[in-house]
Amino acid sequence: MGLVTNHTGRDSQGQSTIDLLHQAPGVKLQALFAPEHGLRGLEDRPVADGRDERTGLPVYSLYGKRRRPTEEQVRGLDALVYDIQDVGCRFYTYITTLGYILETAARYRLKVYVLDRPNPIGGLGVEGPILDKDRESFTGYHPLPVRHGMTVGELALLFNRERGIGADLEVIRMDNWYRDQFFDETGLEWVAPSPNMRTLTTALVYPGVGLLETTNISVGRGTDRPFEVLGAPWVNGASLARTLQDKSLPGVRFVPIRFTPTSSVFAGQTCHGIQIIVDDWNRFEPVRTGLAIACCLKKLHPSDWQSQKFSILLANHRAWQSLESGADEQQILAQTRSEMEEFLRIRAKYLLYPARRRRHLPAAMGGAQ
Repeated sequence: MGLVTNHTGRDSQGQSTIDLLHQAPGVKLQALFAPEHGLRGLEDRPVADGRDERTGLPVYSLYGKRRRPTEEQVRGLDALVYDIQDVGCRFYTYITTLGYILETAARYRLKVYVLDRPNPIGGLGVEGPILDKDRESFTGYHPLPVRHGMTVGELALLFNRERGIGADLEVIRMDNWYRDQFFDETGLEWVAPSPNMRTLTTALVYPGVGLLETTNISVGRGTDRPFEVLGAPWVNGASLARTLQDKSLPGVRFVPIRFTPTSSVFAGQTCHGIQIIVDDWNRFEPVRTGLAIACCLKKLHPSDWQSQKFSILLANHRAWQSLESGADEQQILAQTRSEMEEFLRIRAKYLLYPARRRRHLPAAMGGAQ
């Protein structure tokens, strides 16, 4: 076997999947493959190949000079196992790596096992514009909404069938997980999937705030609250907070703040902006909130904010044009509703887990599925 994993690959007792498979009778673990941020989840740059200190196994980076395993690296393997904790957002690259692993397995006739894990921000909330097919990239593998509400196992099934990959795929399902659960309800220990995904709250706001990261805005990297704060030297934090408060977005409040990031955008510069405070996780809509912030920046700072770069992760030309024309977040989401309805129809075929209860969700989130 070859194992595609990082530090989040562990059982409920905290034992590493690497160690478990390395010690398992009847299994020869031959190679390790690491996604973005490396095997230990600590790198914020391209990662080189290496060797695992504990097992001595080669570690092949899938976020360096290559993004897929090579023929030489999979030679002699019977199967690939994928075990990585996702965060439930389209542009988080671990699910692109999942897609590439399926393609590799199909090409070289390998079995694929996906060890399923919870969607930490729930399996009911589905939000945001669908990725345009001509915008597929390493941060957008498949036409998904920004918040897809699926587990990695469900995504693997969808990718394999809808993209015609045809890999020999088996999803090892979870026990005792329900769609309406956030990660805090699982009893599992939170392990930060990447350096700036430090808390579950970070994961919850990321699908919205992360959209802004390609623009000239600090999203809190280099602070103790990445993705929970955002701003820039030219932002009027008080006006931004007040304008957002007036929108009465569900489950969230905004406080004007001042901060100085130590890295990334505007490192070492005083930024003015907002802190995002989520009061009600069940009502909060991260993508709608991110779009609302973008609309407010466009209105309050039309000459300072580089709105054209907002299209990079939004990856939906129609939605971006609506933003540019002055539409608000509700109008943007309404214009993409037909695309969302089609996605929900396709998505329903691949859902593996029920909800314990049907929770009412706003129309922007697709309703309880």
